[in-house]
Amino acid sequence: MKWTGRFEGYSMQSFRKDCVSGFIVAVIALPLGMAFAIASGVKPEYGIYTTIVAGILISLFGGSRFQIGGPTGAFIPILFAIVMQYGYENLLIAGLMAGILLVIMGVLRLGALIQYIPRPVTVGFTAGIAVIIFSGQIVHFLGLRDIQKHEDFLSNMKEIVLHLSTLNIYSITTACICFALILLTPRIFPKVPGSLIGLVISTLVAVLLFEENVATIGSTFGAFPGTLPSFHFPEITLERIQTLLNPALVIALLGAVESLLSAVVADGMSNQRHNSNRELIGQGIANIITPLFGGIPATGAIARTATNIRSGAASPLSGVIHGFIVLLILVLFAPYASHIPLASMAPILMLVAWNMSERREFLRILKTKTSDSIVLLITFLLTVFTDLTLAVEVGLVLAILLFVKRMSGSLIIAKALPDPDSKHQKVMPHMVSAVHDCPQISIFTVEGPLFFGDASLLEKSILSKAASSSGILLLRMGGVPFLDTTGEASLASIVRHFHSQGKTVLFSGLRDQPKALLKRTGLYERIGAKNDFAHTGEAIDSALTRLNHAKCLGCQHFVFRECSALSDQGNIRQTAAAQNRELPADS
Repeated sequence: MKWTGRFEGYSMQSFRKDCVSGFIVAVIALPLGMAFAIASGVKPEYGIYTTIVAGILISLFGGSRFQIGGPTGAFIPILFAIVMQYGYENLLIAGLMAGILLVIMGVLRLGALIQYIPRPVTVGFTAGIAVIIFSGQIVHFLGLRDIQKHEDFLSNMKEIVLHLSTLNIYSITTACICFALILLTPRIFPKVPGSLIGLVISTLVAVLLFEENVATIGSTFGAFPGTLPSFHFPEITLERIQTLLNPALVIALLGAVESLLSAVVADGMSNQRHNSNRELIGQGIANIITPLFGGIPATGAIARTATNIRSGAASPLSGVIHGFIVLLILVLFAPYASHIPLASMAPILMLVAWNMSERREFLRILKTKTSDSIVLLITFLLTVFTDLTLAVEVGLVLAILLFVKRMSGSLIIAKALPDPDSKHQKVMPHMVSAVHDCPQISIFTVEGPLFFGDASLLEKSILSKAASSSGILLLRMGGVPFLDTTGEASLASIVRHFHSQGKTVLFSGLRDQPKALLKRTGLYERIGAKNDFAHTGEAIDSALTRLNHAKCLGCQHFVFRECSALSDQGNIRQTAAAQNRELPADS
């Protein structure tokens, strides 16, 4: 039986793969769903409802083949603040409004705009969210009592310090058992989810030995229901819409960023390409319907999506299966969930925070000691000590201002002839010779500042235009006066892609600023000094020597030009030398 579209070529073998991966992801998603809900200030079952409903709908309607949706850690600070300020019922309305906004964004084809958020801003607020999640679990890890929750970080830390005398040795023991099992299980049984083993065994220990000495889901939130709640449409008024518009917008924007980042990760792991606008529409549909069943806002989950791919998923059906398996577990084992200690949930969320912190990327950007480092630090500190909305706004504005300052006076004007066949495209394929073709080498000329606005275009163009038979990729960088960390990340992705296929990447004409940045981030070392040439001719000679080829008359030559002076009219021009089908010498 054959399916069309995303199910093209589907078979029983594909179905078995989807069942296996769906089951594995469901086992991982179950404890995470409860933990994220508790950390967001709502009952744990609401996280399960979100995992089921949103997980199924995102897989059905989203634009990524292997995306797994559900509650995520990134939403925790936002949802907690909304619950504290407006209450659970209004959280549902805000989530529904966010879903509508996401659908509108997808219909208006705004998915590509997410790429314009600079890397230091996303890393900064992600690391800040990780700190908030980790610190928020200290209370449950230590078993502290009489804690009053606050919206701001400093007040919550003050509460912990003031109540350290109430720490519970039984809670600490339970949390340590769970934490140890989470770390040890993957080493002993690589395919078994450590979070589930830690949760189950630590719960059994607490039930058998500690009895009523630790706080549990049942003692804190009441009995755990074993079914989905009935369909309920919240009461929506004009006053509520006006009040919740800003929280809904924040949920929608963060959900869009998280889901598209997850889709990009999935693309890299599966060699597929997602549809960003369809992904936003799918996320929107899920967030419109999920609140009607009591669920909290959802988005694409990077870790669960990666697990889905590694487990052999063949189609979006794996995400649907994962949702139904969670529903089955809810029906069969709900009575036992009430005995789960809150101390057992804390290590799970702490590990999630540690994994999502992007600590290596954070340190890498800091080492560059550029304006990106300033944007990163300010976004991070504002996320922790104020709120995410302010952090992103300030981070974006600061990144733009610093970029304008750096770019002032750096415009390069060159004589150019319009290509009659360009149709205003920024990336034009151009053959050196129309008669001869050398598929062993692909040559790309990069001209203009390579920054967060155009970095993704470079990566997309090279990966799609480079000949599949090419063993060597040559990037001519003499026309790149400036490179930021987002552009560096794009180059790193290109290098990683070609190296993973056993291919060689050569650079020629690297200027001082780009080369210095590549050295500070470590990418230059991965490329290798032997693969960096001052001139294109030297690089081509080296490439031909490596290929043991006498001459190559028809290497592919692509021109990537960003001309700020002409961009408003859409006239992206190639050099006269390129028109004459020659390789110009590097300046």
